[in-house]
Amino acid sequence: MPVRPEAEHASSPRDDAIRLLARREYSRAELAQRLSVRTHSPEAIDDCLDALAEAGLQSDARFAESFLRSRVTRGQGPLKIRAELERRGVERALIAAVLAEAEQESEVDWFELAREVLERRFSSPGDSPRERARRERFLASRGFDFEQIRHALERLGAAE
Repeated sequence: MPVRPEAEHASSPRDDAIRLLARREYSRAELAQRLSVRTHSPEAIDDCLDALAEAGLQSDARFAESFLRSRVTRGQGPLKIRAELERRGVERALIAAVLAEAEQESEVDWFELAREVLERRFSSPGDSPRERARRERFLASRGFDFEQIRHALERLGAAE
């Protein structure tokens, strides 16, 4: 069995980071966590991440925009997207800026997205309070706020 070159000598944090970034975007915090698992020193990881950011190979802003687009496609609301980005180590100010920019440029209409998600799952707004509450919980679990949920339920009821 041939020996891989990586097994002969320890790889650098930069090589490992580039290998990870070749597959998908990562936030700085995610990348730091992944590199620390590979026994790189914290100083080497910080230096590497600074160099990658300076070279434009890693960007939290680009990661957040890409993440936002993918989650909107999956039908997730702003609250869930915000929480997930925070969990992945993206700064709150950057998250707010990315969400605001998406709304301003009409990339996403959260009210309409909530309606579409609800319509795909349910054909009616629900006849009983119990059914209506079930639909509300569904949208809330997807990360939509009360106003967006109310809008979606009203529009679904008006479509009948």
